[in-house]
Amino acid sequence: MAMSGQQSIEQLSINTIRTLAMDAVQAANSGHPGTPMALAPVAYCLWNRFLRFDPADPTWLNRDRFVLSVGHASMLLYAILHLCEVREVGEGHEPGQDLAVSLDDMKRFRQLDSKCPGHPEQHCTTGVETTTGPLGQGLANSVGMAVAQRWMAGYFNRPGFDVIDFDVFSLCGDGCLMEGVSSEAASLAGHLKLSNLCWVYDNNRITIEGKTDLAFSEDVAARFRAYGWKVSHVADANDLNALAQALESFKNETQAPSLIIVDSHIAFGAPNKQDTHGAHGEPLGEDEIRLAKKNYGWPEDKKFLVPEEVLGHFRSGIGTRGQAARDAWTTMFHAYGEQYPELADQLSNMESRQLPESWDQDLPEFPADPKGVATRASSGKVLNAIAKEVPWLIGGSADLAPSTKTLLTFEGAGEFHAGAGRNMHFGVREHAMGSILSGMALSSVRPYGAGFLIFSDYGRPAFRLAAMMNLPVIYVFTHDSISLGEDGPTHQPIEHLASLRAIPNLVLIRPGDANEVVEAWRVIMQLQRQPAILVLTRQAVPTLDRTRFAPASGLAKGAYVLADVENGKPEVLLLASGSEVSLCVQAYEELKSQGIHARVVSMPSWALFEQQSQEYRDSVLPPEVTARVSCEQATTFGWSKYVGSNGTSLGIDTYGASAPYKVLLEHFGFTVDRVVAAAKQQLTTSVNVEHEREQPGTLA
Repeated sequence: MAMSGQQSIEQLSINTIRTLAMDAVQAANSGHPGTPMALAPVAYCLWNRFLRFDPADPTWLNRDRFVLSVGHASMLLYAILHLCEVREVGEGHEPGQDLAVSLDDMKRFRQLDSKCPGHPEQHCTTGVETTTGPLGQGLANSVGMAVAQRWMAGYFNRPGFDVIDFDVFSLCGDGCLMEGVSSEAASLAGHLKLSNLCWVYDNNRITIEGKTDLAFSEDVAARFRAYGWKVSHVADANDLNALAQALESFKNETQAPSLIIVDSHIAFGAPNKQDTHGAHGEPLGEDEIRLAKKNYGWPEDKKFLVPEEVLGHFRSGIGTRGQAARDAWTTMFHAYGEQYPELADQLSNMESRQLPESWDQDLPEFPADPKGVATRASSGKVLNAIAKEVPWLIGGSADLAPSTKTLLTFEGAGEFHAGAGRNMHFGVREHAMGSILSGMALSSVRPYGAGFLIFSDYGRPAFRLAAMMNLPVIYVFTHDSISLGEDGPTHQPIEHLASLRAIPNLVLIRPGDANEVVEAWRVIMQLQRQPAILVLTRQAVPTLDRTRFAPASGLAKGAYVLADVENGKPEVLLLASGSEVSLCVQAYEELKSQGIHARVVSMPSWALFEQQSQEYRDSVLPPEVTARVSCEQATTFGWSKYVGSNGTSLGIDTYGASAPYKVLLEHFGFTVDRVVAAAKQQLTTSVNVEHEREQPGTLA
């Protein structure tokens, strides 16, 4: 296709990216054209010259990872995926012949069920490595990917067999670097000397409100050098040679992550919109698009034009280079499998999220003990038993391992120092920790992170995105209630359980004793497409006598009948999770001594319970039994679903206080007497309600 001035094939390719982005945003009448127009040369140079990626096998294990942290520029990624002819990977995890992003997909940008949603979604579009949009999240995900590569290389690689040596690239903007999560992640990446990580910073000096100097004036280069990063500067985003030199410099770096600062012009080539915030979050308009295309030497009235020679250029670039790299790796991995069959099997199982056959062979069983043990302590024992059998279960805490009991203590566990050790130290960086864990999960390792439940607030954006991406990340949160005691209301969770339970596709489990902890871990480890939050106590809770009460395996169904009347026809239901389960058991015994037929239902996971059949749920919570009491050291919000509008929920709908935990339990009414009184009151209320329903002319 002849263009004015006989453009080079490289410039033609770059302008194809630009025009596709402009046309798609205009067709949708929604989106962000400016950054794709600015960064088209960067994307072209990285993908067609450097990225080790095979479009015919886009989920190849040792591919380089590309993360578009500046997710609102999604058309940049969709355009490059189309031009590279990346193949779609289906449910069977095998690439097919269909394109991951077709021209028709781009024409339906931001439309229902399109493969080109407004922001990149990992579960929606092959070639999208992680879901981005909330700024900074992609950067932290990329750190997780780099961490996973370092651990995998340290564990799996052998002399002559570098089976894992991929690099991680991320494009980011001013907004990404303003968000706190990127600062946390960059600090940790510099500390870990992740030289396999490269961030390309689009320094276009424009945000939605106007120029960045309205709120952002720091020296980014100095900041990143202080983090321990190598920093380079490209003065013009259109200078392919300078971009290539900067990327080559990254490839040769062995001691630090790299930041490449690229000065660009948002909406490059648009005569009235270039360098303005008007190009940030809205279409350019038909007239401006024609003028921009004229500046590019492009047919002004052609829409979604892809010259055939551009496709051929990408085929001979990334297509040929990527296939050769993948073929060489496949040959090497075959030889590796013959020499190291056990490691090869482990790598394959890890990639497919399969557990070793023996993974649960050494799970402990805890004897009945009225004094009991804190569930954080029993969890630590279970975690260590599992981790010995699942080598790719790795993680750490936000500077709270001694308190959360999440340190792996068995021989060989080791410390992660950009190598094979499995104990990570995230520092006091809860938000970055959550996002880094997602990046690790996206790279197939099984990550966990720990902290106090109160600080889950800092990580919530990461939990939500992990749930959206179906990632089996494990979060361990201890100090789950006012029973943490003297630290007071700033550290005592109240609304947190309800808030976290509200996140779709996230499994929250709050086990009631040590053996429920065992079963919680058993459930969590078998999750493949859901993140899990394990909520644990600081204080000791009784280990229930399972010869008298139902087995803890009932936890797998989310809720189960723990203690019941002999005829299975209770008068009142006592519902609880966590440490309040044993409180309800004590109340059950007292009610029994008074001739009142009660049932105790342990409800460690609402999410799991809701997955059960209606028949099972009704067997646990019989609809005809309306006298119900719930008990939980947290807000009562949400419990009405299970106790009904006339039920009683014992909880805390204020804030806690600073005092020894036993004093607090008495003060806030978490006592046997109060549960018993509530149950009796429910029996009276239930009788009155039934009586009213039976009266002629009474509205039920």
